[in-house]
Amino acid sequence: MSVPGQPAEAGGPEANSAHWTLQSLQGWHLPLLDDPAFLPLQPLLQRNLLLSVPERLLTALVHRPPLASDVLVALRILPSGRHQALGLIICRRLNRSGTSWQVDHLRLALLTQDDPAAPTRHAVAAALLREAIQRARSATSWMATASSLDSTRLAVLREQGFQPQRTDQFWRWQADGATGSPPPALPAQLQLRSLNRRSASLLWHLEQATCPAQLRQLLDRRIEDLLDQSGSRGWLLVDTSRNEAVAGVRWLADQPGGGQRVEFTLHPAWLHWLGPAGELLLRRYAAPGSTLWLVSDVADTARHDWLQRLGAEPQGEQVLMARSVWRRHGPQPAERAARRIEAVLEQFQPRRRPLPTPVGPLGSGPRQL
Repeated sequence: MSVPGQPAEAGGPEANSAHWTLQSLQGWHLPLLDDPAFLPLQPLLQRNLLLSVPERLLTALVHRPPLASDVLVALRILPSGRHQALGLIICRRLNRSGTSWQVDHLRLALLTQDDPAAPTRHAVAAALLREAIQRARSATSWMATASSLDSTRLAVLREQGFQPQRTDQFWRWQADGATGSPPPALPAQLQLRSLNRRSASLLWHLEQATCPAQLRQLLDRRIEDLLDQSGSRGWLLVDTSRNEAVAGVRWLADQPGGGQRVEFTLHPAWLHWLGPAGELLLRRYAAPGSTLWLVSDVADTARHDWLQRLGAEPQGEQVLMARSVWRRHGPQPAERAARRIEAVLEQFQPRRRPLPTPVGPLGSGPRQL
């Protein structure tokens, strides 16, 4: 058995150590997740447990994206026999094919950070991340974000092969927090359209045009994946003369603690629509008084100025990290069957008569009896 407190290899012996263990989320874990680091995630964890039962039934019948995220919990077994939660990780697929996955949350308990008998926070985070990657057998790429000030998480991600893709500024905006007069009406060539199956292709082409090539390959996103990720919640600004989306906003996730995390996309050829037209798009999406959380590249000063004019507040920087996963695949079932058949038929093939070989050394004369 591995030394307690050392980071576990994915699926290795430390994952089942007598001192701490990694387990998939179960109902009896919820009362243990009372640490301040886990409390904002309680609604998400409860929803995940409620969806896990029907998901197993649906997956057995049809091939479909999962309803619930994958949740792993790190538990420490105290000398008294009681369990104590050390950390958890929440991951989900980004596409229906399962080739791209994302780490949504990687939380470590705050109450155990000064306990010398507990595993180090670095060890727990590394073990959770490795085990999550190992379990997602279909994944070829992984995405994760970390605060630019979170040195522990950044170090763990780098150790697991993640590389920075970009650094974003996080913004918090309330729909009723804008100042000044209401935005003017849209120009004649622009039209607001809700995100649905008919308009999803327009938003997909818009996001493909704004996403860097390397990141676009890692995401491996199709139109149906975009609808799945957004829950069909979003709005687009469409240039009717070209039938092309120039801007869009869509839901990404519910923010722990309140509000929604959304993605605002603007085509690089229509940056002049960032002003009143972009504000009208955000207000069409957001309910009055609601809170939106947006990200913007740290180098995009024009968008920063626009968000500040809207009354948005900067909430720190986050680093988008990504890695590829390469797995060695064994022979396919059909290939293994063909090899077995070939081995059987080889026994019935005619054999050539072997050539005589000399008994003595080369160049020696006939052997005397």
